[in-house]
Amino acid sequence: MPAPDRMLRTIQQAAHICRQTPGRVGRCVTLTDCTELLISGDIHGNLPLLRQLIAQADLGRHPTRHVVVQELVHGPHRYPQGGDKSHQLVDVVAAWINQYPGRVHYLLGNHELAQWTERKIVKNDEEMTSSFAQGVRHAYGTHAEPIYESYLRLFAALPIALRTPNGGWLSHSLPNARQLGELSLAKLEVAEHAPDDLLPGGIVYAMTWGRDTAAEHVERFLQRVAADWLITGHIAQPTGYARPSARHIILDSMHSPGAICQIPTTQPLDGDAIEAAIRLV
Repeated sequence: MPAPDRMLRTIQQAAHICRQTPGRVGRCVTLTDCTELLISGDIHGNLPLLRQLIAQADLGRHPTRHVVVQELVHGPHRYPQGGDKSHQLVDVVAAWINQYPGRVHYLLGNHELAQWTERKIVKNDEEMTSSFAQGVRHAYGTHAEPIYESYLRLFAALPIALRTPNGGWLSHSLPNARQLGELSLAKLEVAEHAPDDLLPGGIVYAMTWGRDTAAEHVERFLQRVAADWLITGHIAQPTGYARPSARHIILDSMHSPGAICQIPTTQPLDGDAIEAAIRLV
């Protein structure tokens, strides 16, 4: 386990870097100095896949390549004494953000939002937010409290969405029909959201919890955010990914096979090109 003092500084610096990402307005980031994007779906504690993603990204040799990760937390792996191990992935990604500031993008997912707001979330009959906190206590002992608080501050700093130069929109999910009528870019681009925005009915909650993938709904969403295509996570996919409609791809990286997608950002893309770029690992 990393030295607690060093880990604390790493997580705190990662939160600062997230807030200072070039192209960020509020909780939306328009990618800059990026010609290629490597994207994961939900990872949920899958450390081997995260390691493969880091190797595949090879950011040191590709200075205009960026990476997107999402939903690192609330996985199936436990310490012998109990407690979720998935904070380890946050540690790794925080260090990665520090190493390549502005190029490693950690999207806010519903599980990070639940942990940040201390909202109970049940997965496989286990309450995950308390299990995550228990795992941090097991790993960091007397240093656990400040490190746990730094995780929450990092989650509070994560962007909701990324925009690519070639018309792409990446977010963990998209609002359901009821919330879509109230969606505007201006609501996503405020510097800080009100507490109600993080709760059911609020815009941040809607952007991480929605499950409506109907083609007509996705088309309306893309019109609202002025984008041409959409990549999300959130919905588990036994085969690693799904294409529920022409301009929408869902990625899932938790299980084997897990899906990742590597696409250019400087040339026009459609759903066919994005689907052809998906790789199962």
